[in-house]
Amino acid sequence: VQLQASGGGLVQAGGSLRLSCAASERTVSDYYMGWFRQAPGKEREFVATINWSGRSTFYADSVKGRFIISRDNAKITVYLQMNNLKPEDTAVYYCAADRYISGGYYNSRSYVYWGQGTLVTVSS
Repeated sequence: VQLQASGGGLVQAGGSLRLSCAASERTVSDYYMGWFRQAPGKEREFVATINWSGRSTFYADSVKGRFIISRDNAKITVYLQMNNLKPEDTAVYYCAADRYISGGYYNSRSYVYWGQGTLVTVSS
C-alpha cells in the first residue's frame, strides 16, 4: 500500500488549505485513515482520524472546530480541510492508514502505512 499526500503550501494566518491523501489499493477503503504532523524540533503528533465509513471522526483538541477530516472511498482518498490556520499549525503533515489502529487512534505506532508528508507553512 502506498499513500500519496498533497495540498500543502504557504498560507497566511486565518487562511485555509485542503490536504489530500490517495491510497494505491482499494483495500484501504476498509481502513482507518488519519493525519499526523511534525513541526521542526518536535515529535510527530496526532491531528485527526476517520473510520472506514466516515461516520466516526476523532480530532486533537488543538484543531477541533477548525479542521475537518473526510474521505471518499470511491477515490480511496482522505481529506483534511484546515480552516482558520495559525502559525503553530506549521508542520509537515503525514497521512496514515491501518485496518485496526489497535494501539489507539492518537498513537502513531497504531498505523502501519504512511505517506511521504506535505509541508504546511502558516505565516503570521
